[in-house]
Amino acid sequence: VEDQRARWERKRSRTAKELLETEHRYLEQLDLVLTYFVTILKAKGTLKPAVLETIFGPLESLYSASHVLSLHLEKGNLEPGLENFCQSLDLYGHYAENLEHANKTLKEQVRKNKSFRRFKKLQETRPQFQGRQLEDLLPLPLQRLHQYKHFFRDLLENTSPDTAEYQKLAKTMKSVCEVSHWVQDIFDKRENSLQLLRVQKLLKGQKTQVLTAGRWYIREGWLLVVPAKGEELKRRMFFLFSDILIAAKPCHPLHLLNSSKLSCQAVYPLHQCSVDKVFGHTWSQGGLLSLSFPHKTLLLMSSNQQEINDWYRSLTAAVR
Repeated sequence: VEDQRARWERKRSRTAKELLETEHRYLEQLDLVLTYFVTILKAKGTLKPAVLETIFGPLESLYSASHVLSLHLEKGNLEPGLENFCQSLDLYGHYAENLEHANKTLKEQVRKNKSFRRFKKLQETRPQFQGRQLEDLLPLPLQRLHQYKHFFRDLLENTSPDTAEYQKLAKTMKSVCEVSHWVQDIFDKRENSLQLLRVQKLLKGQKTQVLTAGRWYIREGWLLVVPAKGEELKRRMFFLFSDILIAAKPCHPLHLLNSSKLSCQAVYPLHQCSVDKVFGHTWSQGGLLSLSFPHKTLLLMSSNQQEINDWYRSLTAAVR
């Protein structure tokens, strides 16, 4: 037991030391943004207060929270440090919610505001920035949140469960995980919206409505459709979403407007669909899937075994 405690203590000390060192580096980087951008821009009035707030969000509050945490860590006072840190965790979620808007506003100001463009370029050439741009520094808080998760988990694993510190660490870990899920959810939704928009733009015309609330993009790819009456196989592009499957074919390559687009051939709702693997169970060449809908059966084929298996898993999960 004594040996185990000694091992825990050594690992804890190492993790605490690394947490403090990386916290100092993180604070230095945030300080660059606050000193060379936020403070000077406020004083000069180069940007309107609302624009400044949009670009930098709660960065000053995040800096203050981290500064207090580092002071506690320096003194070895982990418990009060964690108490204070937990109270400011929501700031990371709000920062993530604002980040896309912040990046758009920043690009807009660089494009339209000549004096800001010159100021930004001048600040980024300072040796302290080491060739980094403001765009590289804005995502830092969210990268740091990801690191916190690992540090606090390591500390928790190397703390005796019958101590008050363990309880505090467990509570902090839970809070960090909750905020991390919140941030991940924001990014997942944003990425999904971009995928829906991309597919919408790929399809000719506006007849097929891809952009629908609550719809999730899953996968896409070329598959062969096996016709019912011995006709030749038709190569189609399929887009799988959480509620529908879209089949499309390329538009004519000489079409003036739509040569690079796809024409929607059919939209299959998944709520009354069943999926079966007809062949492709063994490591043969390729496979065949059968999709049964109330008024139609669709046979999809690929010469790639892995591809058929992946589609089978994705379709089964989407239908379920």
